[in-house]
Amino acid sequence: MSLPPASSEASSASHPLAPYGWDEGWETEFTPYAAQGLLPGRVVRVDRGLCDVVTPGGTVRADTEFVVPRDPMKVVCTGDWVAVDPGGDPRYVRTLLPRRTAFVRSTSSKRSEGQILAANVDHAIIAVPLAVELDLGRIERFLALAWESGAQPLVVLTKADLVPDPTGLSYLVDDVETTAPGVQVLPVSAATGEGVDVLSAVVSGSTSVLLGVSGAGKSTLANALLGEDVMEVQATRDVDGKGRHTTTTRNLLVLPGGGVLIDTPGLRGVGLWDAGQGVGQVFAEIEELAEECRFHDCAHGSEPGCAVLAALEDGSLPERRLESYRKLLRENQRIVAKTDARLRAEIRRDWRLKGAEGRAAMEAKRGRIR
Repeated sequence: MSLPPASSEASSASHPLAPYGWDEGWETEFTPYAAQGLLPGRVVRVDRGLCDVVTPGGTVRADTEFVVPRDPMKVVCTGDWVAVDPGGDPRYVRTLLPRRTAFVRSTSSKRSEGQILAANVDHAIIAVPLAVELDLGRIERFLALAWESGAQPLVVLTKADLVPDPTGLSYLVDDVETTAPGVQVLPVSAATGEGVDVLSAVVSGSTSVLLGVSGAGKSTLANALLGEDVMEVQATRDVDGKGRHTTTTRNLLVLPGGGVLIDTPGLRGVGLWDAGQGVGQVFAEIEELAEECRFHDCAHGSEPGCAVLAALEDGSLPERRLESYRKLLRENQRIVAKTDARLRAEIRRDWRLKGAEGRAAMEAKRGRIR
């Protein structure tokens, strides 16, 4: 006989893993594995084929040998919920529970493989340092991956104390808000405490991942949220604001106000991985304009009746924004084409068509000159 919903919810709330995000949904997903005598757990750290898993009985070290897949997208990562052996030496992770969300980037591999940075994340906190000039293109790239993951992005402008002029700070916030439609932008200073309480309230009771380049102040921000110096912090160079990787692994940490935080190493490269929808959400205003174009397949290049080009001409759409949109779309198309034969054929066909149009235009031009 099944328990009534209220009893089930109460059971999940009192579960030893509730502080790590365990809820009624995970309990339902785990039911068949509980029948096999396995224990539920959440991965808090992965290191060379081994992982630390927090279980109802405490944190255990487990081998991932039995869940090593051919698909690199299905490897165990920080934030995963798993089923582990109830005992034994060594302990093993037996299976992964289906992920709700996954933050994925492309690797530098020529085989075009994706790399999962964190799983089952509710908020993607993108740390952007105000110690150096804003790189809006990089923010858009992070946002595209965050939206594609299924998590809610949040841009945190760290080291806000380095911009003491309130007017200047408001201009920077406005610039980022224009770059990040539908995303909260929050200036924060771990040194003065500005904005930390607001950020804590936003991420309370959820799973958040902290992302950004080296020197963005992620470890300092993590310590501010945790209320203690858990993460090691190193100084950044004054000349470019960069620092060494303080965090070398992805660690899942419990927040004092409820919820958990996944801190990640600084990311040198953030390649897109099949993030077409994410790109569309980042550039929502361009996607909306495109719906008003005369031709449904308008490339926004020189076509008549192009609403995007019209907005560019009247100044309502910044040229930098359109160029960034085009760049990310091209990059994403290349990544997808590596694993999609039909798309590769379409791209080649498009190239041939454009080449033929170019040659025809050149011939016509030569004829007029003669």
